[in-house]
Order: sequence, then C-alpha cells, then structure tokens
Amino acid sequence: MNPFACFLHTIRMQRGIRQTELSDLIGYEQTYISALEIGKKGPPTPEFVEKLITALDLKGEEREHLLKAVEASNRKLVIDSDMPQDVFWMLQELRDRVSDLTLAEIQLIRQVLKLKESYGNSYVESGYRLHRRKKMEAQM
Repeated sequence: MNPFACFLHTIRMQRGIRQTELSDLIGYEQTYISALEIGKKGPPTPEFVEKLITALDLKGEEREHLLKAVEASNRKLVIDSDMPQDVFWMLQELRDRVSDLTLAEIQLIRQVLKLKESYGNSYVESGYRLHRRKKMEAQM
C-alpha cells in the first residue's frame, strides 16, 4: 500500500468518517476514495489534496505528513538527462528487481541513501555530470 493510501485510511478511521461521508464533504465519488485507499489510484490531484485538507481541517504535522505521503506515493521518476550513465543502469537494475526485494534489502538500500546525510560537508562526491555550455561559451 502506498503512503498516501495508508494516510488516508488512517486519518479517516481516526476521525470516524465513512468513505461516503468523506465523499460528500469533498465532492468526489466514494468509489474514487476507495480506489485511493487501496492504492489502485494515486497519487491524488492537488485539488483533491486541498479539499481533503480543508474538509478534515488538517494543520501542522498532519498537513505536512499528508503532503509528504502524496509526494512519496508518486510512481514515476524523472531523471535529468545529464546524469551519468551509471545512474540509468542502477535504476534499470532496481526496476528489474524491485518487486522481489525483501524488507531487509529495502531497509538496507534506504540506509545507503542516507549515508550522504551522515557525512555532512566532508562527503566527497564521486562520478561526474555533464554540463552543457551556455550559448555564449559555445560561440567561436
């Protein structure tokens, strides 16, 4: 289940609101809310998110948690075209194996991704990115 689906179900249960009641509050079909909750649809549109924030009067941490859950539920990834080819190969390998990863493997990958944060400013980046020259630099 994606993070938004989990958040929506949890917040609805905490508030004691049925899907039909929520659909009346925000003006969307109950079937759409159900599809969002089971992860069949998503992430929701910005309009849906704003109506949900207003209808449930989400503030502070709840609102931030919702917005992070929406962002984390995005199933598409756009890669800058000037990234090193190793990035593309790594992502291809991940696409090929993501459905077979164990929870331990997922946690390990997430820990590796956090390594840069733990090094702070002393982290030395390896690899390179191609940088396009501006038109003025390219003229001869």
